[in-house]
Amino acid sequence: MSNKALSAYIFLLIAAFNLHAKKTIGLLINSEESSKGYTLFSPNTNYVTYLIDNDGNLVHSWNSGYKPGLMAYLAPDGYLYRAIVVPGSPPVGSSGGGVEKLDWQSNVVWHYEIPGSHHDIEVMPSGNVLIIAMETIKRDQAIEAGANPDFLTGDLLSEYIVEVEPTGSSEGNIVWQWRLWDHLVQNYDPSKGNYGIVRDHPELIDINAQTFYQPDFIHLNSIDYNEELDQIALSSRTYSEIWVIDHGTTTAEAQGHSGGKRGKGGDLLYRWGNPQIYDSGTPEDQILFQQHDAQWIAEGVPGSGNMLVFNNGPERGFSSADEIATPVDSSGNYVLDGSRFGPDELYWSYSAPNPGDFFAPVISGAQRLPNGNTLICNGPLGKFFEVTPEGEVVWLYINPVNEYGPARQGDSIVNNVVFKIRRYPPDYPAFSGRDMTPKEPIELAGVTESVPESGASLYAPGIAKGFAAISYEIDFPGNVSIKLYNATGQLVKTLANENKTSGSYQIDVNETDFRGRSLESGVYFIKLETGKTSLTKRIVLVN
Repeated sequence: MSNKALSAYIFLLIAAFNLHAKKTIGLLINSEESSKGYTLFSPNTNYVTYLIDNDGNLVHSWNSGYKPGLMAYLAPDGYLYRAIVVPGSPPVGSSGGGVEKLDWQSNVVWHYEIPGSHHDIEVMPSGNVLIIAMETIKRDQAIEAGANPDFLTGDLLSEYIVEVEPTGSSEGNIVWQWRLWDHLVQNYDPSKGNYGIVRDHPELIDINAQTFYQPDFIHLNSIDYNEELDQIALSSRTYSEIWVIDHGTTTAEAQGHSGGKRGKGGDLLYRWGNPQIYDSGTPEDQILFQQHDAQWIAEGVPGSGNMLVFNNGPERGFSSADEIATPVDSSGNYVLDGSRFGPDELYWSYSAPNPGDFFAPVISGAQRLPNGNTLICNGPLGKFFEVTPEGEVVWLYINPVNEYGPARQGDSIVNNVVFKIRRYPPDYPAFSGRDMTPKEPIELAGVTESVPESGASLYAPGIAKGFAAISYEIDFPGNVSIKLYNATGQLVKTLANENKTSGSYQIDVNETDFRGRSLESGVYFIKLETGKTSLTKRIVLVN
């Protein structure tokens, strides 16, 4: 190869490397082995829920007046259900306080508030919604239930589940309820009615399993429903366990220890992950570590009927996506092997070749896909990736959105946290009759601030709080149009559209849009047009 050809080749390599090096967000990997579909996610610090294709292009989005609290799901009928953060809701557990149902155009069809709701919801085939919520247990009530007072620092926050039938635009009928507080055991105070040998009662929850209490002593963080079994799966982060309860009970039966489809009332049918918590194992037997997103693998998908869980692992310094084959028989009953539930080993697991390279100490989730791959969300990093059964990464996407809106391609991003994600196949019923034409990527790739041309100039502060003073200067008389756009390119407000003589002017951007609604904090663009001159400036508004 000649020196000239070699130089040209090196130049192309450097150019290609630099181009790749600048790509920091959005789609980074997409191979043919990826399972086709549309990925739904809601950045924790933003108000928008996004649907993207495998090429990283925006297909649809829903705008809300509430931040997620924390998960959103797309139902087969095309409605989006979002757990939301309601301002003023009691600050218990993870912020929440309600659920909203949006149509395809982001219209609010149903808004339901329930103090103490948090983390996750489950939309049932009936259209009812299962909601996780917390209730305050006073210190004296906890002691009456056998809690060791030496462990108590104050009141406790216990958990309950409600099934809500939506009615009207903001009401709901609670058609079923389960309270954790009805299913306790303890071996501390023999004078209490729930006194017993913990090891002999794996169906009950030991209130004194922890040697010290934080108020949120259970911390449920996910809920899933299995229609075939009519059972509910829950994830307790504090206890590092998956729990399964019977939904085939009445609310009255769910308060007790008998009745329902499995004859056990509201007691635990199955628990797994940390047998020492019910005196049936040692620290060496613990497999789950503050896990999230416990779920049954869907029907028709490889591994169907098994359970999948995101194993955070803060105590061990790495995370994994773990699959377990539960010991359930054809009747929906779980086999107890001695004093504890199996299995003793994982059916399948993914962790990074260098385990510490994949670590999410909080939030996060995983989902089995139709082709047998597994979609994983590293929540704190806003990193979504898909792995084959052999552990090869075949799709990788970095959430480009934080509280300020979409970032610019090539920039580093912080606080792009996402609780967990879901991917829906191309033939999912919700997409029937919808416009699924891909748009541009969410990130601001290719959006640059324009270089001022002769004839006009535009000045705007980089960051402004409450309102911003914008100044501009035109060299020639004529019509001046100044418009404000949000980060997705939607017109928010026309600031000016009038004839001006040459000179300098100032205009204020206040905190409302053209409908009088308050502007959300985030990235905006101000565009000035006069004659043949078009100028654009980026501004961050903070309310």
